[in-house]
Amino acid sequence: MSITFTSVLEAIGNGFAKGLQWAITYAIPVEKLVATLFPAAAPVATGLADATALIQKAVLLVEQKYAAAGVQSGTGAQKLAEVITLASPVVTQLLSQAGIPASTAYIQNLVNAVVAILNVQAMPAAA
Repeated sequence: MSITFTSVLEAIGNGFAKGLQWAITYAIPVEKLVATLFPAAAPVATGLADATALIQKAVLLVEQKYAAAGVQSGTGAQKLAEVITLASPVVTQLLSQAGIPASTAYIQNLVNAVVAILNVQAMPAAA
């Protein structure tokens, strides 16, 4: 690989890692706040936080794979399918333990929400 191509991949990977770290940093305190204020909702908040963290990691992994292959654009449906394949069994289990019935459509909505948050974080500030 050329140095320029490798530099671009590193920049993409670092950007996703920063977005993931930001999301995890703010998701965990919210979960603890919910558990403190509404103890009965603690299992649901924990299940959602764990599922969200798992989805974030799966999204990061899939994005890095496509970035390494040089096909980041126009592959949303394939990326979604791969994230669902990677994360769905464990996410379904985490959510069902929290008492949340998780259909494939529900998990797809969670993945899309995580991707939307990561995309917003990656956008440059308006001039």
